[in-house]
Amino acid sequence: MEQELIYVVKEGDNVDQIARTAGIPVEELIWANQLEAPYRLAVGQSLFVGTQSSVQAGRPSLYTFGYVYPFIDRQILDETLPWLTDLYVFSYGFTAEGELIPPQTEDGPVIEAARAAGVRPVMVLTPLGPDGRFNNHLVTELFASERAVRRLIWQLGVMMTEKEYEGLDIDFEYVSAGDRRDFAEFIGLCARTFNPFGLTVTAALAPKTSDDQPGLLYEGMDYKAIGEAANRVMLMTYEWGYSQGPPMAVAPIHMVRRVADYALTRIPAEKVSLGIPNYGYDWPLPYERGVTRARTINTLQAIQLAIDHGSVIYFDELAKSPYFHYWQYGIRHEVWFEDVRSLKAKFDLIKEKGLTGAGYWQLMSFYRPNWLLLVRMFELAKGNFL
Repeated sequence: MEQELIYVVKEGDNVDQIARTAGIPVEELIWANQLEAPYRLAVGQSLFVGTQSSVQAGRPSLYTFGYVYPFIDRQILDETLPWLTDLYVFSYGFTAEGELIPPQTEDGPVIEAARAAGVRPVMVLTPLGPDGRFNNHLVTELFASERAVRRLIWQLGVMMTEKEYEGLDIDFEYVSAGDRRDFAEFIGLCARTFNPFGLTVTAALAPKTSDDQPGLLYEGMDYKAIGEAANRVMLMTYEWGYSQGPPMAVAPIHMVRRVADYALTRIPAEKVSLGIPNYGYDWPLPYERGVTRARTINTLQAIQLAIDHGSVIYFDELAKSPYFHYWQYGIRHEVWFEDVRSLKAKFDLIKEKGLTGAGYWQLMSFYRPNWLLLVRMFELAKGNFL
């Protein structure tokens, strides 16, 4: 299938030659891969060549969703919605007393756009502090008060009804070990409260590979209990390569596989969505821990960097991820990102493990080859995956 769907650019290639080799119109090749005149290419760049005029926007036979901020560019939103089942709007917060805090940007326009496109808008709840970081102390304070928990759930219900949200996603990160049971019980209480009204409750899970995995990111996540409590879960299988860490793939497939293997020992496959990053990182070198900070970029920006600097894009076969180097102002850079080859590896894993969903962090940029590949690999939807 890969030879039919993906072409890797070689030295001397141009769009006309590639289109002829793939047996598709050059205009289709350009459109599918969002190429811009004068259609320069990078050696090692992967192109989606399986468009075949019959492939058009449409929801695949997979639960597809992604997170967006309410200030998303409207054109990007309109291009993305036709491929989605749900749109997760990031995010609502709360106080230790259980008072719900709405996002700073009005979420009404995004909700309306989703509903108009036949996509379910889902409210995201996060324990973000004033600094914009996940605050595990806030979680502990909330769970210490049954009154605060009840107040928060009541306000969630009122807001979802008022805004016409159709579900709630609970994205609590860095939950402490002491809050492990309370966290799962909170998710279950939300599900029991909202499910009778047709509102789903989902949860995002840090990428664990064992029950007793140490670390603040993992210790509060009880996969089995949360899997039983929630209608669905998403495995946050990304951020191995992160902005303040050393250069490496954001979502190396061998690590993603380990998380999926463990999750399936605790949660039924039909409840599990695989998290997929829609971004990459650009690190200045040499890397110095505590000092170096990578810049977040999207796939099209990464490819353009490689083209502009004449870089060859390589593909790490273990991580199944593309990367390259370039020099700018005397500084060498290392870039890791997602392309159709790395995405195909993740879609193959979804198929292999019988998972039923793909969730994206985040959808603030549009990469058309992702959606075309997804539709080619998963037939158009025939039912409801919730």
